[in-house]
Amino acid sequence: MKNPPNYLVRSVDHALQLAVLLQVEGPIGVGEAAQRLGVAPSTAHRLLAMLVYRDFAVRREDHQYAAGPVLSLGGSSQSRIALLRSVAMPQLAALVARVRESANLQILSGDHVRFIGSVECTQALRVGNREGMVFPAHLASGGKIMLADLPQERLDALYGADKWAGRLDQRPNLVSLRRELRNVRERGFAINAGRTESGVTAVGRAVRDEDGRAQAAVSVSMPSSRFSRDRLPELVGALSLTARDIEEELRGSPATRVS
Repeated sequence: MKNPPNYLVRSVDHALQLAVLLQVEGPIGVGEAAQRLGVAPSTAHRLLAMLVYRDFAVRREDHQYAAGPVLSLGGSSQSRIALLRSVAMPQLAALVARVRESANLQILSGDHVRFIGSVECTQALRVGNREGMVFPAHLASGGKIMLADLPQERLDALYGADKWAGRLDQRPNLVSLRRELRNVRERGFAINAGRTESGVTAVGRAVRDEDGRAQAAVSVSMPSSRFSRDRLPELVGALSLTARDIEEELRGSPATRVS
């Protein structure tokens, strides 16, 4: 399970969040970085300067900061994820307004899920921002819904014993995992009841591309004390609407049509 450390080093946390933004979304300016982190521009500038110093970032001629040699990904991957996030964020905010719980956008990265968008609800007791965080895919609700969409050979490759050398105690039982993913596929949604974070329950649903393949997942997260099976129809229905709206907007995007 992943819980915040007792003594959170805020500057380190901010620097790591910036590194994730640069890696998965592409170039960012000081002003946008400050807004995304909720800090002063001067603080964002110092954080970015340190990332440049350690080759996690580079400063371009247009004064934007881009992923450096340590983080660089293909440009097409960055643009696709940036488009997905820009389309999804307003829909996540609408989802939060509907269900009054925090909402997230996730993508599959090997045998993990990466949270690339997060909107907190306003309730006093709530699940906080998860943007930039990574969890084992077979435990997270969004991860399970995306794993359930993979061909069997791809799933076997991800969870083969050779890929888990040195951490076999963390490798899921493939028989049980296949059974769980079959159930997820039939239901069309997945639940994570305290498997990644104690006291937190999440429900996830896939966001599909034009070919019907899961390209991402949306989820709602809440304190387990506020979750009950009676809420599932409401939550799954709201997630379905959100996923549909994201899919329709992505299909209408010029960038999506070109790719």
